[in-house]
Amino acid sequence: MQHYICVRSTILQRLCTDLNEMKVRPPDPYISIEGETTTKMRVITHPNYADDPLVVGPRYQEKDIKFAAVNRVEIDTCGVLIFGINKGTKFTNQIRESRPTRCYRLKGILGQATNTHFKTGKIVEKSTYKHVKRSYIDKICASMQSSHQKKMFELCGVDLQSQAAYELAAKGLVRPANTQIPILYEIKCIDFQPPEFMLEIVCINEDEQYLKTLIHELGLELHTTATCTLIQCFKYGLFDLQHALLSKQWDLESILNNIQVCREILRNNKYLLEQTSPTLVENNQ
Repeated sequence: MQHYICVRSTILQRLCTDLNEMKVRPPDPYISIEGETTTKMRVITHPNYADDPLVVGPRYQEKDIKFAAVNRVEIDTCGVLIFGINKGTKFTNQIRESRPTRCYRLKGILGQATNTHFKTGKIVEKSTYKHVKRSYIDKICASMQSSHQKKMFELCGVDLQSQAAYELAAKGLVRPANTQIPILYEIKCIDFQPPEFMLEIVCINEDEQYLKTLIHELGLELHTTATCTLIQCFKYGLFDLQHALLSKQWDLESILNNIQVCREILRNNKYLLEQTSPTLVENNQ
């Protein structure tokens, strides 16, 4: 888990290092014309110290490379981070504006609560959890998912059981018009080994604190306490972990190969980025 700023700095440093280790252009010579103007003058070349890497620095520097991210992985989150370099930065806005869904794995531990809702925080409460069963978690997850689905259609001003709701859902994924409203499309428990459990969710408009709070609220619904111990984004829109590079692969060759893979994904799914998905209109009545 690395903060976005650290990831960005590390990638740019490694790119510049690898580029500068390759064969680069020699310093441009300094040309001077010498001699009396009344006689034939001489053109002389000298070493140009003003263009020497020892004076001006390496040929490739971090400030020369454009870097833009689609999603910024926060300090307690790991997983997929999508970014563009140089000309690739034009795709970052296009991907972001398509408002794709995000898939997370959240791991939690029962029986304790911290002041930050994350394992790194200070424990402020402990409680029993022996009464918690897998079926209880499944029931609460289903209830959460149902309430969020109902919320989406309420924002649109239509009855969930109406024909209008069916027609709206048939047009495609329903997204809230307000990007500040988190929506859960799916939430399920995929592992339960007391006191630890793991959830898999599909959502939009979330942030790190919202996901931590989700685990905390689940613990309260279970009549105990729970703290988030892991947040992993394993899929963001068209991209998932199989397309991602590990930190040991953050080098020039691996990044260039990954750019080709990502270009192919975007080329094959161009229509998904170009089409406008239906969004909810808030009901002001």
